Amino acid sequence: MPKPPSGQRTLAVVFGAAVRPDGSASPALARRVGYAAAVAQADPNVDLFLSGGTGAYPPSEAAVMADLLAGAVSAERLILDEDSVDTLETVRAAAAHARANGYAMILTCTDAYHQPRVGMLFRLLGLASRPVRLAARGPRQLRLKMWLREGAAIPYDLVAGIGAAWRGRA
Repeated sequence: MPKPPSGQRTLAVVFGAAVRPDGSASPALARRVGYAAAVAQADPNVDLFLSGGTGAYPPSEAAVMADLLAGAVSAERLILDEDSVDTLETVRAAAAHARANGYAMILTCTDAYHQPRVGMLFRLLGLASRPVRLAARGPRQLRLKMWLREGAAIPYDLVAGIGAAWRGRA
């Protein structure tokens, strides 16, 4: 795990995933939160930026993450972004928060197939980020489907990210 200079703060951005019809976390959301909790528990200088609005089922992805973290990470270290509904919105919100609050490092907590797009968007907005490595889970066919979906999403977000950076709306 990359470490910032001693005493400086790190923002770990936890990207949302589906909430189930009963309001519980999907396996992907629970896995991302579990890794984020481990990062925050290992270093008291890490704050967690929990991102994800309300999708098909309430509550918001960010609220579900905060509930999962109750008792594991203090509420003062949790930043809830319940407005972002896609990857670019999350990166823009996290970048603005990181700049406004002087974070020395950004970690990204999402599945491996999602990390290239996330890293690209942070770079387009002028910030470096480092991935938290999550173990691959789920059937091979599902993982392949997700990699293919990301391959299609990268060109779209490349254009959208360049536009956001050019307009200075990061």
